[in-house]
Amino acid sequence: MNEYRNLIGGRLVPAADGRTLDSVNPATGEVWARIPAGGKADADAAVAAAREAFPMWSGMPALGRARFLRQVAEVFTRHAEELARIETTDNGRILRDTLKKDLPGMAHLWQIAAGQALDAVKGDTVILGPDSLGLTRREPYGVAVCIIPWNSPVSTFSAKAAYALAAGNTVIVKPAEQASASVLRLGELLVEAFPPGVLNIVSGLGEDVGDPLVRHRGVNKVSLTGSTQTGQAITRASADALKPLTFELGGKSPNIVFADADLDAAARGVTVDSVYTGNAGQVCVAGSRILIHRPVWDEMIERITAIASHVTLADPLDMATTMGPIVSAGQYERVTSYLEIAEKEGAEMVFGGRTGAEVVPSLPGGYWVAPTLFTTSDNSLRICQEEIFGPVAVAIPFDTDEEALAIANDSAYGLAAGVWTRDLGRAHRFVRDLQSGTVWVNTFRQMPPGLPFGGIKDSGYGHDAVLEYTREKAAIIQT
Repeated sequence: MNEYRNLIGGRLVPAADGRTLDSVNPATGEVWARIPAGGKADADAAVAAAREAFPMWSGMPALGRARFLRQVAEVFTRHAEELARIETTDNGRILRDTLKKDLPGMAHLWQIAAGQALDAVKGDTVILGPDSLGLTRREPYGVAVCIIPWNSPVSTFSAKAAYALAAGNTVIVKPAEQASASVLRLGELLVEAFPPGVLNIVSGLGEDVGDPLVRHRGVNKVSLTGSTQTGQAITRASADALKPLTFELGGKSPNIVFADADLDAAARGVTVDSVYTGNAGQVCVAGSRILIHRPVWDEMIERITAIASHVTLADPLDMATTMGPIVSAGQYERVTSYLEIAEKEGAEMVFGGRTGAEVVPSLPGGYWVAPTLFTTSDNSLRICQEEIFGPVAVAIPFDTDEEALAIANDSAYGLAAGVWTRDLGRAHRFVRDLQSGTVWVNTFRQMPPGLPFGGIKDSGYGHDAVLEYTREKAAIIQT
């Protein structure tokens, strides 16, 4: 049995009261590891360590901080396979993605963050008059709490911690209790990579350790990637101290296919690149609403069905597997409940609907849901409006550009959208008019580090980049 510990103040420690949580392999349903069940005492200790380290870390020249971040990139390079296997075992994301896509990209991200450390200390100068000078300077907030989800723990850890550290903040990472092992193992690898207290990792239930962290008056910034409901709870919890917040929350992304599109590329873009493979649709940007131009409706449904029929569900550690399980028993129950909801609402199932042992008989204890597609013309159905976070999509027909835009924007969410068309003018209009933080045209789920990523409406605000972890101060100097 693997046993992991928190990283607090440069030391690897169990929870203050010794409690642990079981970590379950979602492919088998079996407990494979134990993680600390942190609480308020652990939160307090992490904040104290981070506050003690802040003057030294923030006072270090930016190039000095950059050297530490480059060392982290080297850790990712050396331990990529180990971290990938831990994450796949812990949350079910297939190894071919964690090993070939996620981990190599994280080494690159830490290098980019190191290169942007200087941006965090730059300011502007304004000549106010012959004897008056105005200037701005950017300063780190202080202690930044980064709350990360279970679907891509190491990737989200990096997207937050690398930029927060580059900006001069000290950091406390709170991983999701469903999948903390890869981040806790990373803490073991980084225990000597930073001065004590600069980076801290504390696992546990949200109500036990996350809430005390968010409410703590020693915390100066909170960044969350998670559900809209969690974002709302953090907003309420942090209200007394008026902490600045960065939220990347849920989504119900439209993926819009026009008749003039490259239909082969579009079919792949709305299935394996979007909602079915890799992480079994457990992706905040999943294009789970597929809007299809009516002239190509039948052809696209056939193409989607054909691609879905070749999705391979099996042991996620097998490099031939193309889709893994649902992360936990609770999430499995949520996803499967929407199969019943869709049927009651009158949506038509085109394929899928199989669950549990009938999907992967060789792994009967796993949380398996087959790729599933419903069709409807009513965008008000719950399966069209609510985030399912699983391999369940709904296809909706449209006749005109105006109708497609209206359906796409008829959502409480605004995280991302996809548009498939050869019409350049149409592409620009949809980029302009779609209510989402990111719009992909003739591609999907590309999130390069050089571009901001975030949402609007119930999908959050702000984005994880180095300037998001700084505040601007103005000064006026009279000579």
